[in-house]
Parts: sequence; C-alpha cells; structure tokens
Amino acid sequence: MTAIVQNLITSGVFELDGGSWDVDNNVWIVGDGTEVIVIDAAHDADAIADVVGERTVQAIVCTHAHNDHVNAAPALAERTGAPILLHPADRVVWDLTHPDRAPDGELSDDQRITVAGTELTVLHTPGHAPGAVCLYSPELGVLFTGDTLFHGGPGATGRSYSDYPTIVKSIRERLFTLPETTIVRTGHGEGSTIGAEKAASAGWPEA
Repeated sequence: MTAIVQNLITSGVFELDGGSWDVDNNVWIVGDGTEVIVIDAAHDADAIADVVGERTVQAIVCTHAHNDHVNAAPALAERTGAPILLHPADRVVWDLTHPDRAPDGELSDDQRITVAGTELTVLHTPGHAPGAVCLYSPELGVLFTGDTLFHGGPGATGRSYSDYPTIVKSIRERLFTLPETTIVRTGHGEGSTIGAEKAASAGWPEA
C-alpha cells in the first residue's frame, strides 16, 4: 500500500534575530493506517498527536531548525517515543530553541527514509538555513520543501544563517532537476509544482 499525505496547519510565532512574527505552518504526516513520519513538528504537539492517533511515529523529520518548525518536536517525541532527525549543519539553529535537548539522529544528503513501504530521499538544500533539507518521494510524486521553495519563489534569506546565492543554487541544482510534474508541499502556505516554479524562476533576482 502506498503511503498517503496528510496536512495539519498549526499557528504560532517565528522568532529570530530579536524579531517575532505570527505564522501558520504546514505539518506533513506521511504514512498509512499503521505507521507515519511527521515532517516539521510545529507549535502544537497535542494537535499533531491527535491526527497521528494510534499510529506509530517512526520519526520526526525536521526540514530545518527554525523555532516555528521544531518548537513542538521534543514534546511530540516524548509523547510518541519517536526520534527527532535533523541535518547536523542546522544544530547551531536548533540550539537557539532547544539548547538542553539534542536531536536524536542526523539526516544526510541522499539518505533514504522508508515509511509504509514508501521511500523518501533526503536532499540537502542549504540557503534558508545551513542544514535545510527537502524530502522527495518519486512514488508519491511529491517534494516536501520546508522553507527552501515556496509557491512564488525561494524561502527568505534575510536573517542569520541564511544566504540567497546558496538557496538559489540548491533549488536549481537539486530541485529543478526533478520531474516538472512533482508536487511541491511547502512549510507555509499553498503548494505548487516544480514545473511552475521553474518557469517562474526566470524572474528571480540574480544570485
């Protein structure tokens, strides 16, 4: 049985560099009736656990470590027993939110994560954050981009630990090489496709 994708929107505050912004986050739950992974445990561990129900959480996967994507991860991990996985290059960002609680495991480029018989490949896509990753499932035709690629362009790069030329390079070399029909599931807001964003990228500022 092929895994299904569920979406939960949670709300809270993004904080970095002394600023704070109210945000709505996409939490993605991928799996079947028995087991799932949670991509970006944002804001509300109870709400996420309610959607998961009695299913086993195999992992809590962090696309990056900005607080609005990981602030509920430790509570969800404690509740479910699932490990928190993060790319090691984002540990410096993680520690801003959870200085006393390390992730349980590391994500690496081209790592495979399997849930409900469906494989997702980890793509290291730095730029929005140094350890930002996307998760690609050829079987589902879906790419989970976190804050690397949105409907309308790259993620923000105006704050600490981010870099515009780096994120553009990541998107063009790692994401725009995927099939254009690939559905983009983002960390905030509506989705898109690789083809639509590739076509729109002609209007991006030069890196």
